[in-house]
Amino acid sequence: MKITPLILLSLILWLPAVAHAASAFKVTEEWKQRVRAAAPGESAVAPAKERKVLIFSLTTGFKHWCIPHTAAMVEILGEESGAYTAVDSMDIEVFLPENLKQYDAVILNNNCPDRKDRDVFRDVLINQVDQFGQKYADMPEAERVALAEKLYQSMVDYVSEGGGLVLLHGAIANFSKSDHFSAIAGGSFNFHPKQQDVTLIPVNPDHSLLKPFEGKPFTHFEEAYFMNRAYEKLDFQPLLEIDVSKLNPDKRLEKLSNLPRYAAWIKPHGKGRVFFCSPSHNAQSFERPELLGFILNGIQYAIGDLEADDTTPAR
Repeated sequence: MKITPLILLSLILWLPAVAHAASAFKVTEEWKQRVRAAAPGESAVAPAKERKVLIFSLTTGFKHWCIPHTAAMVEILGEESGAYTAVDSMDIEVFLPENLKQYDAVILNNNCPDRKDRDVFRDVLINQVDQFGQKYADMPEAERVALAEKLYQSMVDYVSEGGGLVLLHGAIANFSKSDHFSAIAGGSFNFHPKQQDVTLIPVNPDHSLLKPFEGKPFTHFEEAYFMNRAYEKLDFQPLLEIDVSKLNPDKRLEKLSNLPRYAAWIKPHGKGRVFFCSPSHNAQSFERPELLGFILNGIQYAIGDLEADDTTPAR
């Protein structure tokens, strides 16, 4: 094959991403120690009482390689700061009301679903029951459909009644065909350009959740997520803005409305609190103290311990 200048340029742009992806690594004690060294030694505020959070790490669609790393990172943040203890699970029945009530917040960990329904509960119970929900295979389909709806409603009621909800990276793709959940989350996943260096700008450096960044932009190798549905309402308090001007050219970006594009935000829902944080696609980023401090602050906000301005700013 003749190597033309265009092909050569494509290779130059492609190889760094391949090298970065190839650096994916297992959760080792050595890596955990690096995360512990970067994690805050104490939380921004002392917890009002003993706190317990649920990490839900099941994915039925695209599987981010950082899922186990993300769960370990959340556990380490709680251990090092004393802000909470964490339980990691892939069992959808943790969302039954009697099970959820023991937790102060639910952390959705990259729960990318199948593209058909964009619903992890329906995937386990209906779409991919042979793969993920074998114990439900003998249950009549009508009962499985009803259980999927019950689990979704239980999660929504949990937040409305005062529970915290944290969505990390790919979790924003779950229920992304639902206008109802998109309104709760603040938006739904639309697309992302290829991985590249992404610069995030603290919207308000004085905001209580953003203090770990000390007013400085944060640049790391990442998928920059772009949103649709409820995102257009900007019904949240924005925290980190994507510097779109520094991204590689992409025709999809040219079609977007002229709105700022955010990678993290918070918002109330009923009596509960929601925190979305996109920057966490690669586990290498969990060795950055500023990002760990930010995520810990977001979890403490969702739990209800860290007070923060979560009003919707004027358009």
